[in-house]
Amino acid sequence: MLFSCRRFWQSFGDAWRGIRFAFKNEQNFRVQIFTAVAVLVLMFYWPLKIWERILLLLLILMVLGMELLNTAIEKFSDLLVPRLHQQVSIIKDVMAAAVLITSVGAAVVGMIIFWPYLVK
Repeated sequence: MLFSCRRFWQSFGDAWRGIRFAFKNEQNFRVQIFTAVAVLVLMFYWPLKIWERILLLLLILMVLGMELLNTAIEKFSDLLVPRLHQQVSIIKDVMAAAVLITSVGAAVVGMIIFWPYLVK
């Protein structure tokens, strides 16, 4: 069979478990979710242009996706090599840097978009 509805819906359950795990175990993911909700509220409070809304949604998804990827790589690298191994530390640091750069970039773009509404 080319397509299995059962497996399709099961994959949503798998994904939801991953999101719940990250929310429960990763403080940064909780902070990012809180920030995303605040941005969503502001998006609908102020009359943003459609492209601004789309850009903000994409940035939210990008930051959350990067954090989930970071969590997955951290957990996987802990399985492969002892925690104190130099290469594992470098991998974790690089992934943390990727999340940081994505988050800071999203914050800068968000401030550029929201600034005119904040100063009014």
